[in-house]
Amino acid sequence: MEISLINIGNSKGIRLPKTILKKFNILDKIEMTLEKGYTILKPKLSPRKNWEKAFAQMHEEGDDKLLIDDVFSDEQFEE
Repeated sequence: MEISLINIGNSKGIRLPKTILKKFNILDKIEMTLEKGYTILKPKLSPRKNWEKAFAQMHEEGDDKLLIDDVFSDEQFEE
């Protein structure tokens, strides 16, 4: 696919077609890397986005209990 550069102030930019944005789930930001003469554009991932909401929902549903005890009966804290 050939894309023309456009003027943005003193810089240059590109426009990505809506179909590309949708297909690769590009919302607000992209990550750009340069490798072996290639420019690679990837969606900027936010892996922890909305965790607070998910944790609140887990708490409401009682699904935030420990699976194993955080202190074992055979642990010795003093030596």
